[in-house]
Amino acid sequence: MAVQERSSATQARILDAARALFLERNFADVTMEQVATTAQATKGAVYHHFSSKEELYLALLHADLEEKKQLFQKSVDMPGTCRKRLRRLTSDYFHLPRGHREIISLVRRDVNVFEGDARSSLIRAYQSALPEQVEKILRDGVEAKEIEAADPRLLSWSFVALVEVSLSPHAGRVFPGAEAKLDHILNLFFDGAVSTAVPS
Repeated sequence: MAVQERSSATQARILDAARALFLERNFADVTMEQVATTAQATKGAVYHHFSSKEELYLALLHADLEEKKQLFQKSVDMPGTCRKRLRRLTSDYFHLPRGHREIISLVRRDVNVFEGDARSSLIRAYQSALPEQVEKILRDGVEAKEIEAADPRLLSWSFVALVEVSLSPHAGRVFPGAEAKLDHILNLFFDGAVSTAVPS
C-alpha cells in the first residue's frame, strides 16, 4: 500500500508540474526532462507513469475536464432560475485556483497539435465539460420562458464567450473582482448592452 501511495503521490506531482509548464509554454516547448525536474522526479519515473509527452498532456487535460464537468454539474442539478444557476456555475469556475481555471484554455490553444481519435476525444471532453452544461441550464430557461426562445447550443457558446472575454487582462483591470465580473456577464447576457437612459 505504501508503494501505491508513493506512486500516486509521484503521479500527482508530475501532473502538477506539467500543468504549470504547459500553461507557461507551448506544447512543443515543454520536454519530459523539464517535467521531471519541476516535479522533483526522475525522468524514468515520468516515463513510468506516462509513455510520452502527448500521453501526459492528454491525461492532464482529460482529468481537468472531468473535474470541471463534475463541478459544473452541481449547477445543472440545483434548483432555481436559469440566471441563478448560471451565476453559480460561473462563480464556481472563477473561484478555482488560477492554474486549474486557466488550463481549460489549453484545449483551444493546442487542440490542433493532435489528430484523429486523440483530437476528437479532447474536443468531446471539452464540450461535455463546459458548453453542454451551460446548454442544459439554458434549455431549461427557454422551456420555463425565462429567456426568449432560441437555440440553446448557440446561446451556450455565446455565454461561454462572454466568460472567456471577462478573463482577459483588460477585464481584470476594469472589474475589481469576481463578483463584478459575474454581474457584468449576467447583465450583458440577459439584459443586453442597451442603456435605459437612451431613448430608442
